[in-house]
Amino acid sequence: MAELFALLALQLTLIIALRYLGVSALFAWIAGRARPEIYRPSDPARRARLASQVRREIGWSLLSAGLYAAPAALAFAAFLRGGTQLYTEVAAMPLWWLPASVLLYLLAHDAWFYWSHRAMHHWPWLFRTMHAVHHESRPPTAFASMSFHPFEALSAAWLYPAMVFLVPIHVGALLVVLLIATFMAVTNHMGVELFPRRWVNGWFGRHIITASHHDLHHSRYNANYGLYFRFWDRLFGTDAGLSTRVQPPFRKPA
Repeated sequence: MAELFALLALQLTLIIALRYLGVSALFAWIAGRARPEIYRPSDPARRARLASQVRREIGWSLLSAGLYAAPAALAFAAFLRGGTQLYTEVAAMPLWWLPASVLLYLLAHDAWFYWSHRAMHHWPWLFRTMHAVHHESRPPTAFASMSFHPFEALSAAWLYPAMVFLVPIHVGALLVVLLIATFMAVTNHMGVELFPRRWVNGWFGRHIITASHHDLHHSRYNANYGLYFRFWDRLFGTDAGLSTRVQPPFRKPA
């Protein structure tokens, strides 16, 4: 069992690290084309500071990859022995459960993120111990999505591995959950609004968190704590609206 865990942990660390590097690099390239003043500043001092920040973000994120891999390896080892609620046959559960399970996992993650995130900002000692590393990125880049202190990484890494022991989910649906989580984490930190302004100002943006919403958290600190959905922030009075600093990609010059 120990050898299986070690092998799975190493494999998952590589998968998570490569996923992080590939997706972050892609959206950094997109953001760099849209906002060269942020990603390719002409001033040498700013360029050096940005390079240092990105190196720091990548370093913390690669450490986080290993910490995320450990509980995932335990869950996957249990799955191989038939000890989880993960299933591979679509017919094992009603078809409606496929999208329902995806939504349920995202809602659980969103709730945990909102309250743990808000707690880290509410108590200064907790912020200094766990969350200050993430806020060293000013402004954050597409590489900041996993830039966490190990304590913060561990506080989030256990959730999905624990849920597969409790809530049935198809392996394909779980992959969809992980893809959504990765996409949202990277694009919400990229400093460029990926979605059209009419979406952000319409129904979609009133309910779904995008870069315009999360960017304001990184400048104000005391609002916009959510991860996927805005309802927790609205319900508890911590929704500060949208950042005006974030622009849609590839906008034409005025």
